[in-house]
Amino acid sequence: MATLDTSVLNSINQTTTSGVTDSTQSVSSTEELNDQFMTLLVAQMQNQDPMDPVSNSDLTAQLAQISTVSGIEELNTTLEGITAQISSSEALQAASLLNQGVLVGGNAVLVGNATSTPFGLELADDVDNTTIEVLGADGSVVKTFELGALEAGIHGFVWDGLLDDGTEAADGSYQLAVTAERAGERYDDLQTLSYGVVSGVNQTDSGAQLDLGPVLGVVSLDAVRQVL
Repeated sequence: MATLDTSVLNSINQTTTSGVTDSTQSVSSTEELNDQFMTLLVAQMQNQDPMDPVSNSDLTAQLAQISTVSGIEELNTTLEGITAQISSSEALQAASLLNQGVLVGGNAVLVGNATSTPFGLELADDVDNTTIEVLGADGSVVKTFELGALEAGIHGFVWDGLLDDGTEAADGSYQLAVTAERAGERYDDLQTLSYGVVSGVNQTDSGAQLDLGPVLGVVSLDAVRQVL
């Protein structure tokens, strides 16, 4: 009995899903794949032993394989369309942030003319006690915020630019250090947030990128934790 070699179908399936572009070894579309399958199927039906024909189960299995391959290609086409729509939506969302202030992961806070940029803290869980320290260029603590208990989520703060001794902080860049406790133990599942203004948007292969200036640099759209 002449049957359709399973290795032939497997080869077709692998060629379709691997993305090989050699014209002598690959099939570039579902239509070409269907034509090849039907040619093989007709050849099988014409050359089978009439005393021992292909069983219904074997024929069904062969038809199921070509149906699966066709379905996969249609699914890929659908996913490509969805991806394109997501990219367009992301680009519009990023463009809407131009000249907007945002909070992203970082520990820098800037001071100019006795005014500081906002900053924030993101907590994964509720904490019992929280302390934020502002550090000078030499690493010394120049300002301390005792915040007590905080709930999980994002919290934003503004510093009045005054040091612990009541004098005005010098213009420049300062760093944030956070200490938190939960159930009597140190809690580290947190992130400090820095403020930046979106001065530009770039569309790249990996998605929209936001330019936040020389201190924070370029970040991805999903890095934005809060829009101010």
